[in-house]
Amino acid sequence: MDFKWYGQSCFYISGKRGRKSRKKVSILTDPFDESTGLKLYKKNVEMVLVSHDHDDHSNLDAVNDEAFVIDGPGEYEVENTLIRGIFSYHDEKKGEERGVNTIYVIESEGMVVCHLGDFGQKELTDKQVKEIGEVDILLVPVGGKYTINAKTAGRIVSHLEPKAVIPMHYKIPGLKFDLEGPEAFMKAMGAKDKKAEEKVSISRTNLSEGEIQVYKLKPQSKKA
Repeated sequence: MDFKWYGQSCFYISGKRGRKSRKKVSILTDPFDESTGLKLYKKNVEMVLVSHDHDDHSNLDAVNDEAFVIDGPGEYEVENTLIRGIFSYHDEKKGEERGVNTIYVIESEGMVVCHLGDFGQKELTDKQVKEIGEVDILLVPVGGKYTINAKTAGRIVSHLEPKAVIPMHYKIPGLKFDLEGPEAFMKAMGAKDKKAEEKVSISRTNLSEGEIQVYKLKPQSKKA
């Protein structure tokens, strides 16, 4: 599977349509609008996943009209790709401050990707952990303020025990929101000197048991 990151919780994910297919299916998560200070050029994708309805995560104008939109909990199958949406909260007060959030679990190429969206709880509940199940690749917010911070993200990683982690939703050049940077999380994960990459390709063969691989991606968006 291929991963590109545009900032905030927005990823372009490309994976095969079923294990035996050579054709790819493309997914965009949490497209943002220019209120972020960043510009997301229109993407042509099969699916768009929206974790919640805030403008910096639900800009459907950034995708083609034919894209299949998933914007809440449930089970879905699109282009032989399984998607599960899991209910969660955007804050520590059961949604009183910022509402609800959907965690997405994507099954493709024999791997499980978990995108936490704007997860804001102090911790995952036992029910959520059970619903998520085993995770190969975890996309986790680390910037605090509006989501979990580096310390809480580290606890989530320990709880889910993924084979690979990609941090998201943190301060980058041009972003108007006051978030923390990724440094504390990368240091806690033993990857403080990790260089950011334009794109990451992950397959089952390069995922190892016991040692978590940490990736850092360069944001592909431009200043608005």
